[in-house]
Amino acid sequence: MISKQAILQHFVFPRRGWLVFGHDLVAAALSFILALYLRVGDTIYFYFSLPDLIIATAVFTVIAAGVFLLTGLYKGIWRYASIPDLMAIARAATLTIVAFLVVLFVWTRLEPMPRSVPLINWFVLMALLGGPRFLYRIRKDRRLERRQAAEAGHRIPVLVVGSGSEAELFIRGIKGDAKCVYDVVGIVAEKQKRVGQRLHGVPVLGVVDDLPRVVEAVKASGMPPERLVLAKDKPDGALVRRLLDSATALGLTMARAPRVTDFRAGHPDRVEVRPIAVEDLLCRPQTPLDRDAMRALITGRRVAVTGAGGSIGSELVRQLAGFKPAEMLLIEQSEFNLYTTEGELRSRHPGLRTAPVIADVRNRDRLQRLFLDLRPELVFHAAALKHVPLVEANPFEGIATNVFGSINVADAAVAAGAGTMVMVSTDKAINPTSIMGASKRIAERYCQALDMRRDGGQGTRFVTVRFGNVLGSTGSVVPLFQRQLANGGPITVTHPDMRRYFMTVREAVELILEASVLAQDGVASAGKIFVLDMGEPVRIVELARQMIRLAGLTPDVDVNIRFIGLRPGEKLFEELFNPGEDAVPTDNPGLRLAAPQPADLGTFLPYLEQLAAACDAADAEGLVAVIRRLVPEYQDGAGAGASPLAASA
Repeated sequence: MISKQAILQHFVFPRRGWLVFGHDLVAAALSFILALYLRVGDTIYFYFSLPDLIIATAVFTVIAAGVFLLTGLYKGIWRYASIPDLMAIARAATLTIVAFLVVLFVWTRLEPMPRSVPLINWFVLMALLGGPRFLYRIRKDRRLERRQAAEAGHRIPVLVVGSGSEAELFIRGIKGDAKCVYDVVGIVAEKQKRVGQRLHGVPVLGVVDDLPRVVEAVKASGMPPERLVLAKDKPDGALVRRLLDSATALGLTMARAPRVTDFRAGHPDRVEVRPIAVEDLLCRPQTPLDRDAMRALITGRRVAVTGAGGSIGSELVRQLAGFKPAEMLLIEQSEFNLYTTEGELRSRHPGLRTAPVIADVRNRDRLQRLFLDLRPELVFHAAALKHVPLVEANPFEGIATNVFGSINVADAAVAAGAGTMVMVSTDKAINPTSIMGASKRIAERYCQALDMRRDGGQGTRFVTVRFGNVLGSTGSVVPLFQRQLANGGPITVTHPDMRRYFMTVREAVELILEASVLAQDGVASAGKIFVLDMGEPVRIVELARQMIRLAGLTPDVDVNIRFIGLRPGEKLFEELFNPGEDAVPTDNPGLRLAAPQPADLGTFLPYLEQLAAACDAADAEGLVAVIRRLVPEYQDGAGAGASPLAASA
């Protein structure tokens, strides 16, 4: 049953709307008379007497009034009349004609009226309703164009890269914003077939490869462009890097068109471009995700996350909370990080049950009690010491957290009967040259051993996920470069040839969840490790140069790049797979499987006891010796010169 409020809302619109309503009623009455006249000419009174004509016109007008109000014809704004408004007018005109025919059939059996009159009436009514609206918009647009032309001296000429819907929205937004400081002087498309076409009157002058020629042609016309605006929501990183290089060579700055969702507080109608982000330089095609399977895995389950306040852990918490788990146990050593993550969670998901706990994964008994109390069904282990030079300088702490902390979490998950534990690992675990990498490889092997020991597929499933550097995470190179840029440089790079794999934190966490889903489906056999597809490695020195250019500066002129040499434990190149290790594809193109040598738990545990003893005794030489037994491929000090630990050993 339709409520009274639902009916009344059709009759509530601004005062000017009543003027428009009055205009439309006059148009409706005229349309009926004009339709008759266009069909029968001066013989109109042969079909209708004057009283009948007045009554028929009045009935038609009353029906039109009801239809116009009930179809919400006055919710639109004449200034922005467009295709949806035209469709609304067509719908209202059609309903009016149909309703009038029904009334006329009951009244006269349609005998006095020629059959073509309703069709003519429909076209006339459409013209009388729609014509004034679109004439009003054209008048407003021309006034806006004249106003913009008067302020042309203050506008920035820009070239738009892209000819799709994003470019159309951007150009339309500029043309509708009298205070916009940009003037689109041309379009650069990605496809040759677009060249020569126009978008809102702006010509497509060439393709991306023709950018130097296009810029010269626009300069010759007297409107030299000052900026490139990339109008594409998910650009390919290679394209962004190529455009940035071209823009720098041509003396142009570069920015991105705003997305539809980019609203500015206080200026909802203003068109504001935004800077190219570092993420855009590394962007890869979006990997398809099975969100329904993720939701089925997480919804209504009890979930525990270690390292819940870190870069990966906090993003895990955000995404997991979106799938509505029954309860979340947030384990974090840093009080401030836990406070921040838990506060954000409460504001976004006030109904979600959370248990924020300050705890250290190295405290075995504390973890056991926490897990036995909550009985988590899913465990995500993201807690770790991850900074290679710091762990190299503090090896015993690194081993205690990354090895024994992981063992404690794994054992607690088994004791609590968890269905799955996901361990977040790193590409530094492959042929490690650092304590950090070796410690993560030992943790991987322990989880592999537990996974292979499952009795008939029963017990806790262990899933290990490896990936490289997370862009913008705490301690990563991007925030460091940003701080150095803010201080005027120099930017410090360890080595000209250093390369790293990068991905965004959101991308990493999404693929961690995807790996968890695939593991439930039996995609990975026991002991296999999921490896995220990181795309192509990025040269760090090129990343530094691109960040300098993004800041509007010139590398080696405005900001110097200084090479400081490899730090202890660092490698020039990170690897995703061991030599001779096959990369097995999965159903998800962003995930592959690796099969590194697993450990036999029976022979593995005695070495772990020796490792613990070396840590307790602060025995560097003994620590290195045990690590070499546990990770035969470990090469201490192979990255930078001498590692402090290697020197002491």
